[in-house]
Amino acid sequence: MPAGKIRVLVVDDSLFFRGMLVRGLSSYTDIEVVGEAYDPYDARDSLQSLDPDVMTLDIEMPNMNGVEFLKILLPQWKIPVVVISSRGDLADAVKRAGAADFFQKPDPKNPEAVKSFLAELPKRVRYAVSKTLPAHQPARGGSGGTNAIIALGASTGGTQATARIIKELPADLPGIVIVQHMPPDFTRMYAQSLDRDCALTVSEAREGDVVERGKALIAPGGETHMEVQKRGDKVYIHLARGEKVNGHCPSVDTLFHSVARQMPGRSVVGVLLTGMGADGARGLLALRKAGAYTLGQDEKSSVVYGMPREAYEIGAVTKQAPLEQIAGLIVKYAQGLR
Repeated sequence: MPAGKIRVLVVDDSLFFRGMLVRGLSSYTDIEVVGEAYDPYDARDSLQSLDPDVMTLDIEMPNMNGVEFLKILLPQWKIPVVVISSRGDLADAVKRAGAADFFQKPDPKNPEAVKSFLAELPKRVRYAVSKTLPAHQPARGGSGGTNAIIALGASTGGTQATARIIKELPADLPGIVIVQHMPPDFTRMYAQSLDRDCALTVSEAREGDVVERGKALIAPGGETHMEVQKRGDKVYIHLARGEKVNGHCPSVDTLFHSVARQMPGRSVVGVLLTGMGADGARGLLALRKAGAYTLGQDEKSSVVYGMPREAYEIGAVTKQAPLEQIAGLIVKYAQGLR
């Protein structure tokens, strides 16, 4: 992923639809629409002057159709392209021409279809960028080979907060390990629900699972704590029965402390979200002391500002931010972790 915001060029001859795309994409903190174009010639000039990270492209346009434009453009200009068109019959043709993705336009008279389209749109853009671009140099000195990790913890109000963040993340990120305080069996259903709606692969963690790029593992609710264990060049999940920590099993602190012990600090992003009590605060502090980049949800956007408050007050938080900014901050830092 590019450092900072994803820079998008929107190409469509319809002023109405261009406006819909621009407004939809601009509502996300990690995406910036840097330009609009109404046909391939205008798009060519905009590519040269704006140097965007990704382009959305219509098929049926004046002067040259989108398929022809792709065939001419992509051998010369290595940019991911998301084709957005009502011509579903041309989906295979545009992918053969080199498009990263094809996304069908909604019926503008169907509000639900438009709403669903706009919710899916940023995921397609993020996926196209992560799928197509070569690896960037590490940001902020981050390293750690393929063993980089994003560790996230949440409690009260966290199911919605965690879901919002995970749904906004692209697939090409370091492995994510999550403790969300939930009753037994609910974590499996929660993971399945997220998996259906996310670019990431999301599942309930099992003993021995490998923490891998593009995957998020959620600790099972119940009687086991979740830890990570590094063996060789891989990181594995270990589920261990134990007493409650800070009143919880699984405990965010237990996960965070294990990540701090097992991983090079500069290859970790730690995130603590809304929740009652103090679980995760000391673990987040251990991560920060080890060199990790740590995020805490701010008071205004938290359902219960307990866990992130405690973390902030003890100096465990590198940056405190509202919920709507956290996914973008994770992407901005973690894109350099390999």
